[in-house]
Amino acid sequence: MPPETSKIINRFSCVLLLSIAITSCASHDVNSTNNDDSAGVYLQLGVRYMDLGKLEIAKENLLLALKKDPDNTQVHNAFAFLYEKLNDYDHAKEQYEIALDKSPDDWNVQNNFGRFLCDRGEYEQGMVLLIKAISTQLNDRQWLALTNAGRCQLAMQQKQSAKAYFRQALILNNEYAPALLEMQKISYENGEYWAAKGYLQRYLGVANHTSGTLWFGMQTERALGNEALAKEYQNLLVEKFPLSNEAKRIAGIKKF
Repeated sequence: MPPETSKIINRFSCVLLLSIAITSCASHDVNSTNNDDSAGVYLQLGVRYMDLGKLEIAKENLLLALKKDPDNTQVHNAFAFLYEKLNDYDHAKEQYEIALDKSPDDWNVQNNFGRFLCDRGEYEQGMVLLIKAISTQLNDRQWLALTNAGRCQLAMQQKQSAKAYFRQALILNNEYAPALLEMQKISYENGEYWAAKGYLQRYLGVANHTSGTLWFGMQTERALGNEALAKEYQNLLVEKFPLSNEAKRIAGIKKF
């Protein structure tokens, strides 16, 4: 996957975690203690700093949240995601396992842990959790788990199954950028150039170009015979993402 695409997907994951943090206090009993309340505040702060890329400050706040409420599932869930960003995958898995053990039916944990396992090559275990997250009636954001399941299927070389998951995700949320990105790529690779063009246009309605969208957009327009637009995408790719792998591949493409 192109690096810029991964950044976009990670950004959406952070948004998911932020929503978890904001709503986490609602899962406590009405007689929750002040410690529980303060844990929720520290959790929100930790996720907010994580979203800003200030990982050390995020960790400090999550540690405070954990101290206040060591049984809070979403604190462990957020900690796991933080460890992922720190490339500490052993501790990330440990935190996901703790979160899942505490709340085995929590779709947020199922979704995040399932994606994590698929990213680590543990596809079968990952898909089990993602399917659970998709199936639960409490999940009002099924497109998140559907998109992660689609990406897991792609990693398993199951392109048709992946396509079905991405399409279902877009039925539920037709503006979900990560699913649109994947469908642009799949459509191009299948020779469905007009579909690829359409998915890119939809994506640009909700997000900005990445090196990946420009690369596949350029290739798509070349295939459609639109050399002027292809050249425009090429120039944007080199200008905006000069250090990307896609920009480095430009030199190997036949000049216009």
